[in-house]
Amino acid sequence: MELLGKLKASKGREAETALCLVSLYAVWGSLFLANKFSLESFPPYQLNAVRFLFGGAILCVLLKVRGKKMPTLREWVNSLIAGVFLFVGGAGWLTVGQQWVASGLAATLIATVPLWTVVFASIWEGKPSRLEVLGLFIGVIGVALLNMEKGIRGNLLGVVYVLSAAASWGFGSALSRKMEWPSGEMVTAVQMIIGGAMLAAISFFVGEKMEPITVKAACGIFHLVVLGSVVGFSLYRHLLRTTRPAIATSYALVNPIVATALGIALAGEKFSLVGLLAMAVILLGVALVFRAKAKED
Repeated sequence: MELLGKLKASKGREAETALCLVSLYAVWGSLFLANKFSLESFPPYQLNAVRFLFGGAILCVLLKVRGKKMPTLREWVNSLIAGVFLFVGGAGWLTVGQQWVASGLAATLIATVPLWTVVFASIWEGKPSRLEVLGLFIGVIGVALLNMEKGIRGNLLGVVYVLSAAASWGFGSALSRKMEWPSGEMVTAVQMIIGGAMLAAISFFVGEKMEPITVKAACGIFHLVVLGSVVGFSLYRHLLRTTRPAIATSYALVNPIVATALGIALAGEKFSLVGLLAMAVILLGVALVFRAKAKED
C-alpha cells in the first residue's frame, strides 16, 4: 500500500509538472504576438513600463499576502543592476525590434538566450563544456542561415535590436547567478517594479506618446501584465523549485514554435522554408546546451 501511495504521488507530481510546462509554453510563447498587438497603441518602452510596473506590483501584493518577506537592501541594489540588462536591454530592446520583426523570427532570435548565457557565464565559471561549445557553434550557423532570409535584410535594425536583447538577457542571467537572492520569489516582483520604473524613465526622456488604445492593444497589454508577468513568472519560479533547471528553461525551445504558429494564424505573418530551417538549426544548438546542463544537474 505504501508503494502504491508513492507511485500515485509520483504520477501526481509528473502531471502537475506537465500542466505547468504546457501552461508556461502557451503563456510565454504567445508574448511575442501580445507585444505585436500592444505596439498598435503603446510605444515600446512605455509598453514594457506598464507591463512590469503593474505586473510586479500585483505579484508583490500576492506574495505579501502569502507571508513572503520583502527583499533586503542588498537585493534591491542587485535588482537595480540586473534590471538594466534583463528588463531595459532584454524586454525593452526586444519590443523595439518587434516593430519591424515578425513574432516567429523574434522568438527564434530570443531562443539564443541560453547560448549567450553560456558565453557570459564562462567569464566567471570557466570555459564551457564540449557539448556547450558544439551548441554555440550550431546556434551561430543557424543565425547565419537567417541572413539568407530575404525578410531579415529588410528588417536588419529590428534583428540587431532583438539579438542585442537576447545578449543583454543572457548577460543579466549570468550576472544574476553571481548575486545573492535569499528572499526568493519576492525578488522577481521587485526586479519587475525596478525594471518598469527604469523603462518609464526612458520612455519619458525619449518622448514616447501613446496612441488611442485599440481592442488588439488592450487584449495584448492585459495578456502581458496578467498572464505574461504575474502567471508566467509564478509558473517559472514553481518549475525552478520542483524540476531540473534544464526542464524549467525548456520554454526557450518551444517559444519559437508557438510564436510562429500564432503569428501565421492570427497576424498574417509569413515564414519561409529558409527561415524554418534556420529556426530548426538554432533550436538544435540550444537543445545541445540544455543537454549539457542536464548532465550537470
